[in-house]
Amino acid sequence: MDRTTAPVVLVTGASRGIGRAICESLATDSVQLVMVARDGPALEALAEELHARGAAKPMVAAIDLADTDAIAALFKEVFSRFGRLDGLVNNAGVLHEGLLGMIRGEDIDRVLAVNVKAPLMTMQYAARMMARAQRGSIVNLVSIMGANGAAGLSVYAASKAALIGATRSASKELVARGIRVNAVAPGFIDTDMTRTMPEAAYAKRVASISMGRAGTPQEVADLVAFLLGDHSTYISGQVIGVDGQMVV
Repeated sequence: MDRTTAPVVLVTGASRGIGRAICESLATDSVQLVMVARDGPALEALAEELHARGAAKPMVAAIDLADTDAIAALFKEVFSRFGRLDGLVNNAGVLHEGLLGMIRGEDIDRVLAVNVKAPLMTMQYAARMMARAQRGSIVNLVSIMGANGAAGLSVYAASKAALIGATRSASKELVARGIRVNAVAPGFIDTDMTRTMPEAAYAKRVASISMGRAGTPQEVADLVAFLLGDHSTYISGQVIGVDGQMVV
């Protein structure tokens, strides 16, 4: 077992975008990271980069979160290595765009498997470990679309709405064990994915934001770090938007 006095935090979807920014923020706070994503080489490269900056060497796990057996094995390994878990960030997600009448069943299955089933499974395993210490923080990344919906995003919005419900329910169940559960709902964030949008579509999204710009992954990461830390110990069951007053 790798004994550590640093908080152990598991982040899914850690290899890029918001997940990467979260890991970079947490690594500066002497956190023992467990970074999870499908892209193994990208995880390893990020782990080496963070370690070179002086952070504890992150544990990496290249798995598909649609595989529930892989999730179970992941938490078993975390417990074997560290004997504890202090924070969980469910950031990984699948975006699907499609109008009703044009959506395939397999696409619905994939989105719900990664965006809903996987976070429910990780929360269950995390809660069992956190309950041993009677403390912990879980942060689920949802979306402004989960609260307000959007044309062409019925499946994605439904999955994020489900995760909002799971967040609020879990917060009520786990509070007696000292575990806080909150959700962060980003709006339009400047990531590799959004930069591939056609210029006109990108401009239209930005025009819907009262602040007149896309958000940054760091702005989301800062809120996640706050919710994981000791300055938010009286906050649970909340869904906090990071959207620059975006109108959907």
